[in-house]
Amino acid sequence: MENFHRKPNTFVGQVNINVTNLDSALAFYQDVIGFQVLERTDRKVVLTTDGKTGLLTLEQPIDVTPKEGRTSGLYHFALLLPTRADLSIFLQHLLQTGYRFGASDHHVSEALYITDPDGNGIEVYRDRPSSEWTWSNGEVSMVTDPLNGESLLAESDSEWNGLPADTVMGHIHLHVSDLQKAEEFYVKGLDFTVVSHYPQAVFIATGRYHHHIAINTWQGAGAQVPKKNSVGLNWYTLVFPNEEARGKAMEQLQEIGASVIAESDFFVTEDPSGNKIRLVV
Repeated sequence: MENFHRKPNTFVGQVNINVTNLDSALAFYQDVIGFQVLERTDRKVVLTTDGKTGLLTLEQPIDVTPKEGRTSGLYHFALLLPTRADLSIFLQHLLQTGYRFGASDHHVSEALYITDPDGNGIEVYRDRPSSEWTWSNGEVSMVTDPLNGESLLAESDSEWNGLPADTVMGHIHLHVSDLQKAEEFYVKGLDFTVVSHYPQAVFIATGRYHHHIAINTWQGAGAQVPKKNSVGLNWYTLVFPNEEARGKAMEQLQEIGASVIAESDFFVTEDPSGNKIRLVV
């Protein structure tokens, strides 16, 4: 795996989502996706792949409501596997479980798409080497072609044993209400760079990755912010390389009129569509 998810880049670290039933959601995330439990309380579970770092947190609010349509929030979070062989093993596992999934070849990556029992979107993918990506006029070429499943399955015949320890949160893809305002927030506020455009979508990154964050208006321009207790995204973290980079981003956010609130050991902001972000170092 290359260095797009470590210093000096800013990247997505952890995602926190609401579910309607913690026990059934946990069974899915352990048995189908392959996470391990790091911490558990009555209404919250922190999931890990290496036994040390939380990647995904599931929460069941007391008065939880089902996922709402035509709102901003999570389209999918994306788990980046270290190698193509790892994705091959995961594909074989999905076929054995019989769980429904989609698949695409984006040229920069190969991806499998799954929806959890509550409708939260998940991508599990592997990157092609960045030396094979095509850049033109500052943008990386990404497509949505059919995945060559036979080629991928032939990559490995190893047994599935859950997600590899060095799996990372590769990117997050969000529904927003106003593409231009969201782009300004992430570029002028958080120092990301636009690396690709797609119909009603923008892909942004640091360090010339194909994208750490994607934003779209596929739920319709003007999509409403979902209720706090509904299924979907609570917050995600952006990991900055150092205090200086985070401080610069916080100043820029305030300059464009975004609020930044201090919490215990992090700061919280939200994009113009109400997607909450924890800024950590």
